Amino acid sequence: MRFLTDRKRAMGMGSAKSGTEHFWAMKVSSVALLILIPLFVLTFGPVLGQDHQTVTAYYARPFPALVAVLTIVVGFMHFKDGVQVLIEDYVHGIMQKVLIIAMICLCYAAAATGVFAVAKLAL
Repeated sequence: MRFLTDRKRAMGMGSAKSGTEHFWAMKVSSVALLILIPLFVLTFGPVLGQDHQTVTAYYARPFPALVAVLTIVVGFMHFKDGVQVLIEDYVHGIMQKVLIIAMICLCYAAAATGVFAVAKLAL
């Protein structure tokens, strides 16, 4: 017995309308983090343990600042998607909605704080 119409099967959407979208968002952010994390480690390593003036001068250059910002943003968006799936699987009822909203707000706030910190350091 088929529960999907031919149109839904062609569009790749099941009854939930979002499973494929979450799956691809997680895969794309995973691949982006595979590239960004080593770049971040290589750009962050030289200034680890340096004084504030050296770190400020280093992050005033665009490449290290851009790598740091991209790593922060993509990392927190990947975390948000992963925690949302985890909450959807294990929590039910009104608490599910409350936790999803709280985690989304927390992730956006943490990403914005990280971007603000790098911007303040770079400018």
